Amino acid sequence: MPLGFNIGNILQQYTGLDPKQAPANIDRDFDEIAQHSPHDDLADGIGEAFRSDQTPPFGNMVSQLFNQGNAQEKSGMLNQLLGSLGPSGISSLLGSGLGGGALGGLLSRFTGHQQRELAPEDVENLSPDEVQELADRAEKQNPGIIDQMSRFYAQNPTLVKGLGGAALAIALAKMSQRNR
Repeated sequence: MPLGFNIGNILQQYTGLDPKQAPANIDRDFDEIAQHSPHDDLADGIGEAFRSDQTPPFGNMVSQLFNQGNAQEKSGMLNQLLGSLGPSGISSLLGSGLGGGALGGLLSRFTGHQQRELAPEDVENLSPDEVQELADRAEKQNPGIIDQMSRFYAQNPTLVKGLGGAALAIALAKMSQRNR
């Protein structure tokens, strides 16, 4: 889907922009771009923000988004993280000492034949710190998780705005490069 004239103009202003100098209207620009751009383009931009050395580490950003999400979004995030690892990856996490408390109970559901998707009520008791540790370890086991999570967040772009101006500027700059 080619970008329209206005979208191209919006993206153009982010080409070469220092992310620390994101304009005040970046939330509005991001909304406009997210609404009118292909999800693959948006996912690539979000992935660039996750990988950037100008943003916090991936696990920290996922934790931040988890903390800001509603129960439906939180369960979707965790289903993406856990689904990318598969039962053997989750068993490895449990064997490495990750998974005390609420997280341990959830991880044990994804091992063996008990694997299932988490419902919103399943994630109520998880802390952002547990999610950060899970995301950090998931990234180490499966670096492709960044792309999977980026695709999830491209489907939930309002949530992404919680990452702040620098991350949004990086995402929009990447989209600008891709669509030249």
